[in-house]
Amino acid sequence: MGDLQTLIVFCMELAGTIAFAASGAMVGINRGMDIFGICVLGVVTAVGGGMTRDMILGNVPGALIRPVYVLVAVFTSLLVFLLLYFKRNVLRGKPGELYDRAMLVMDSVGLGIFTVVGVTTGIRNGYLENTFLLTFLGTLTGVGGGVLRDVMAGVPPYIFVKHIYACASVAGALCCVWIYRGFGQIPAMVVSSALVVLIRFLAAYHHWNLPRMKREDENSS
Repeated sequence: MGDLQTLIVFCMELAGTIAFAASGAMVGINRGMDIFGICVLGVVTAVGGGMTRDMILGNVPGALIRPVYVLVAVFTSLLVFLLLYFKRNVLRGKPGELYDRAMLVMDSVGLGIFTVVGVTTGIRNGYLENTFLLTFLGTLTGVGGGVLRDVMAGVPPYIFVKHIYACASVAGALCCVWIYRGFGQIPAMVVSSALVVLIRFLAAYHHWNLPRMKREDENSS
């Protein structure tokens, strides 16, 4: 049972790594970066949040101890680059529509998985009863890589401008804490990551956004 649980968690982490690396590569391609920059952005997106979380917990970042995640992120970034290099018309057509859809799917899947990974990492470090810390670690793991990606790419961080994002991560982290305490790790990770993805998809479909002040140029248009 323990080996099966470890395998499920590892597979979820790989799925999140692939999803976030692909989103990072897409941003790099959209910003006109070369293949090295695209790979760097893919790796930072995939492991940046987790490395930040580990440093807060006083641990050596897991991505440095188990470089399989970095290797998977590099391979995914290269694959995305090659796919779009030889299929240059893929992102053309309706302005940004395919790009936005791809980013939505990959960012949502990565956000859901890494949010629950952040929570369970905090629990393994002995903080099961600290709901605030676990929620913070889950949200940081979920959104941290994307923030680093966008800052390095010179674009407004995705979490501040695209529908409900960080709030979905917070909801998923809280859900993960509560379910973990009652039903264990695997149910908590599966249900909570699915909840994050569902919130993100519903927010995109219904155009849910948090209240914000409109700029003067938006008011005049």
